[in-house]
Amino acid sequence: MPALVVGMLLEGCSAGRIAQVPSIEHPVRVACIGNSITYGDGIKDREHQSYPAQLQKMLGPGWDVKNFGSSGRTLLRKGDYPYWNEKTFADARSFLPNIVVIKLGTNDSKPWNWKFRDDYVKDYLDFIREFENLASHPKVYICTPVPAFPGNWGITDSVIHQEVIPQVRLVSQTAGVPVIDLYSALTGRPELFPDTVHPNEEGAGLIAREVFKNICPECSGLSQ
Repeated sequence: MPALVVGMLLEGCSAGRIAQVPSIEHPVRVACIGNSITYGDGIKDREHQSYPAQLQKMLGPGWDVKNFGSSGRTLLRKGDYPYWNEKTFADARSFLPNIVVIKLGTNDSKPWNWKFRDDYVKDYLDFIREFENLASHPKVYICTPVPAFPGNWGITDSVIHQEVIPQVRLVSQTAGVPVIDLYSALTGRPELFPDTVHPNEEGAGLIAREVFKNICPECSGLSQ
């Protein structure tokens, strides 16, 4: 997409808090925060077919999408592998993004992590503030976890659907940030989850498309 077109789109785009005019020289920086599903585990060519990589292709020139996925990580500070402790967390903040897309919660559903469910909303609100307080003042989007079919490694779809997602929606309401419903977008598509938890490249493409529609709906039809 030509940089001029991107610049014209920005005024109507849901990324309206971005101060700069996007161009190849001054792109809109998008930080994709998440676990192994964001990272692209199980995808043969994750460098080109993970959801952030596919999102970059959809948005085109004028956008700089970075993958800050870290496998096995939780949003919960008391989880077994908190995202808070990872270099990717520091790197994502140093990136000074204009848009942040957070997709965490799948690993939080594990019973040894979800026993700290009472901390989830507070931890999530603190996590969002870590980004909102950056000098770039990014617009933050949070995603529901994708479904599991039915799950593995302690990850269970029933906990994701009935317990984690309602808390994600509460965080959205409390923080005043948009929620991207990835659960609904991939419901009924078990064939896209070879190991019942991680989507293949087609599933990653559906995630990318849903994020794309939310962060810049006016770009639709001009990205290809």
